[in-house]
Amino acid sequence: MEFLLENILNLIGFLVGLGIGVMSLIGFRNTGSPTLFRLSIAFFSISAGFCVIWVGFLVEDFILKSGSIERWVQTLGIAIQTVGYFFIAFSHSIKSFFPKTKYFRSVIIFPLFLVSSVQLEHLFRSVGFILLAYGAIETILSYFENKNKGAISVSVGLSLLALGEFLGWYSFVFPESILYSASLIIKIGGLIALFIPVSKVPLTKIKFDADFD
Repeated sequence: MEFLLENILNLIGFLVGLGIGVMSLIGFRNTGSPTLFRLSIAFFSISAGFCVIWVGFLVEDFILKSGSIERWVQTLGIAIQTVGYFFIAFSHSIKSFFPKTKYFRSVIIFPLFLVSSVQLEHLFRSVGFILLAYGAIETILSYFENKNKGAISVSVGLSLLALGEFLGWYSFVFPESILYSASLIIKIGGLIALFIPVSKVPLTKIKFDADFD
């Protein structure tokens, strides 16, 4: 039952990410916004990551029947999603990707050394969590400066994605728990929260980057 639930949730994540990616691409074609172009890449990458894992579940369910998805498939899907997290965080909040101060640069890089000796999948999850958490913090700080209500939805979306990645990593500590399914549900919720500002993009040929950012 849990295997089926994870299969379905990855399919939903694939469809949700694909839908938002298509809408972002349409918005880019109609407005010429570089922000929407980056978001298109981000959501298509996240969608592709979900798709790879979903296909892995299908292959396991109908062909291999070994009882668990191939680890390299899971790692590949998460790596592709991490590429999307970079673009989505950069699009919404990170104007200068690395902070200017040496202290904050060390805060970002240090966790990578903590996971360098473990599986590659943990590394990608850690990078994704760092990107998303940093993006969420930067976005909420920008809300206090500009009072842009759309920033709240973006910050919530990034926070949910970060929490989903954290629970996804923690699910390997407790492999028999519901944590992995919970992480997928939370990540889908994060994508939906990020969909809200994208859905408000005008579909006419105007420039709007200053307002959207």
